[in-house]
Amino acid sequence: MITNADLPLELNLASWFVDRNVEQGRGERTALMSASGPTTYAELARLVNRCGNLLRELGVDAQDRMLLVLGDSVEFVALWYGAQKIGAVTAEAYTFLQPKDYAYYLEYTDAAVVVADRTTEAAIRQVAGERQVLLVDQTFQEGLAGVSDELEPAPTTKDDVCLWKFTTGSTGRPKGAVHPVHSPVLSHEWYARDVLGIREDDVVLPVPKLFFGYARDLTALYPFGVGGAGIVFPERTTPERIFELIAEHRPTILVNVPTMMAQMIDSIRRGRCQAPDMSCLRVCTSAGEALPRELHDRWLDTFGVEVLDGIGSCELYHIYISNRPGRARPGSTGELVPGYEAEVGENGELLVTGDTAALLYWGDEEKTRATFEGDTVHTGDLFERHDDGFFWYRGRVDDLIKVGGIWVAPAEIEHCLVGHPDVVECAVVGAAHNGLTIPRAYVVVRQPVEEQALQDFVRERLSPHKYPREVVFVDDLPKTPSGKLDRKALLA
Repeated sequence: MITNADLPLELNLASWFVDRNVEQGRGERTALMSASGPTTYAELARLVNRCGNLLRELGVDAQDRMLLVLGDSVEFVALWYGAQKIGAVTAEAYTFLQPKDYAYYLEYTDAAVVVADRTTEAAIRQVAGERQVLLVDQTFQEGLAGVSDELEPAPTTKDDVCLWKFTTGSTGRPKGAVHPVHSPVLSHEWYARDVLGIREDDVVLPVPKLFFGYARDLTALYPFGVGGAGIVFPERTTPERIFELIAEHRPTILVNVPTMMAQMIDSIRRGRCQAPDMSCLRVCTSAGEALPRELHDRWLDTFGVEVLDGIGSCELYHIYISNRPGRARPGSTGELVPGYEAEVGENGELLVTGDTAALLYWGDEEKTRATFEGDTVHTGDLFERHDDGFFWYRGRVDDLIKVGGIWVAPAEIEHCLVGHPDVVECAVVGAAHNGLTIPRAYVVVRQPVEEQALQDFVRERLSPHKYPREVVFVDDLPKTPSGKLDRKALLA
């Protein structure tokens, strides 16, 4: 297993993940697939150099921050690597936020340049003030053609800061977890290579968008480490679009989240889509939130594609516990990824130690001290670890609700309800009722079902005090931009 000590001191992410493919004779292999056709590694390397030179012309220096707020595209990837090549620090935000949200990101990052496209331009310009806005449009394309495609990489080291990964903001304002160069390189070695067995002929299709590090890494970093390819598309993700992209590009790895897995299954079962030929997929990853056993089983019954559930975080860069190909255990989050150690504290909270731990939360010393102890991260996730080494998710520390004096994990009730044949997805929160806290379930169903039937379904499978005292039927559930359940919205 490669460790931090094995990495060279001078290390640049663009050189490591892009230029090496050209140097090692893979320049004509496809790096990215998009609506405009394939982009080879040689073409991408030249485009990265042009983007890096353009950013320098705009005054971006080493360690300056660049904020990307644009749709998934070849340009997104090239600009990201262009910033990395000149030693700048990258951060990303979702493309469908309000101006006030972008104002927060701009102030928080103090970015030297914010990169936008036609989707985000109006909202960004409302709050950008005197800050430079680089608009990716036809004029950008024309101007880029006149920029030099030769660029020497900045002499960054493996311990230099290179990127921020934002927390989801599900329990407050998003915070930037600050990472050095070695974090993505080690994560690629430990997770992508040692667990997924990523290889040169892999083609990766992401369900989440590239602003979400889980998707960006698996689409535009990890495949590049072995000469594979990623698929980028700007549209919002829907089951129909994913099925179209599978038919068009025949990916081998599908990067998914439980919410979309449920929607894809439902679209087939309701007859809205025809079941596609998924034989090209060798594996589907799942992360972002726990994958219930019942949803895992329905996925296998519907599509027959192995699912590797795992858990990661921006604090530890990427996935640190995962199931493995050929030995996935439905309902379990899996085993430790090589390179990490973990312990379950007395309260059930998982503590994980590894060299990919972030250095700090930017601008939040108190939260940094509470979360990080050197390379050990207090994850805030509740787990059980069985003697065979498999981990079983039990919820979030900050989601626990006390019912009748007993702590209850909403995730346990949710996983039970998803097992009901008429439930598509659900969320459980603690709600105030006559001065007490009760479990309230928000449920999306395929067809009408009685509240009492769902309550009895839970009573029969869990301890009696865990059944939802109220069931609210909704058309859909609020999500964060990364696809996680937005509990704050339910409690608002």
